[in-house]
Amino acid sequence: MSVQDTQNPESREEALAAAVDAVRDGELIVLPTDTVYGIGADAFTPDAVEALLEAKGRGRDTPPPVLIGDHAVLLALAVDVPDYVEELTDELWPGPLTLILTAQPSLTWDLGDTRGTVALRMPEDEVALELLRRTGPLAVSSANRHGKPAAQSVLDAATQLGDSVSVYLDGGPARIGESSTILDTTITPAEIVRQGALSKERIIEVVGDIFTAPEPEPEEVEEETAAAEEAGESEATDEGSADTTADAASETGPAEERAVPEASVLDLPSEPEQSAPGAELPLAETPLTGVGEGDAAPADARAEDDAKNTPG
Repeated sequence: MSVQDTQNPESREEALAAAVDAVRDGELIVLPTDTVYGIGADAFTPDAVEALLEAKGRGRDTPPPVLIGDHAVLLALAVDVPDYVEELTDELWPGPLTLILTAQPSLTWDLGDTRGTVALRMPEDEVALELLRRTGPLAVSSANRHGKPAAQSVLDAATQLGDSVSVYLDGGPARIGESSTILDTTITPAEIVRQGALSKERIIEVVGDIFTAPEPEPEEVEEETAAAEEAGESEATDEGSADTTADAASETGPAEERAVPEASVLDLPSEPEQSAPGAELPLAETPLTGVGEGDAAPADARAEDDAKNTPG
């Protein structure tokens, strides 16, 4: 284990070289960032990433974010990037904003149980950016044991991580002293999964309110309204046809004199047997079913039936 001073311009190059060698050998380093100190490993070396998680006391269910040194690297590591992400990175990177994105499926890395995503950040720290440009993407998490406070200095980090780290880069006290804000862009609307140094209001100021589901487009609203109106007209037409048929069937007069179309959709009861001449015909006992609310019996009989079936 060695501690390298990056605050002194004369020793910075030697310190960076030592850190680059350690990363290429699959070892762990601690580096300063704009937020807090981080523990880092080569993102494309699975054994190194596993060692990072073990040093922190974490499992694969908490994969580390990935730090990058250039905006262009984002498009090489992520796919299906929302349009507003470019505006966010143009305005807020480098800075304390971590973006959860859909990972490029062709990447040969193993960061843990990421479920096809990757959390990317570009830190606003001169030493960190210079290191990242030399090493490429680094898997980096806060330099502390799981459940302990994030390291604000190289001494804090060394106290917690000890010999599990090969090279410690000393960049002085952490400038912000608070972790980055993590924004999940893989869902709509977007969601802040960890509130950190960057406020929600600042994000909205840059790209608008991406945290609220978008309103339907005017064309979609018009189509839905037209469909609803068409359905209403169809229902009204059906009801009108049923009422007309029921009214025609309810006209007064002997049952045998009513003409029923051969193709009638009504389920009529069988005709009653013929009575003696002059005798009064019995009322049909079986009501019409299936169409409207009309009844085949005369008006007086309908009124009597309605009176019997009305709730008290």
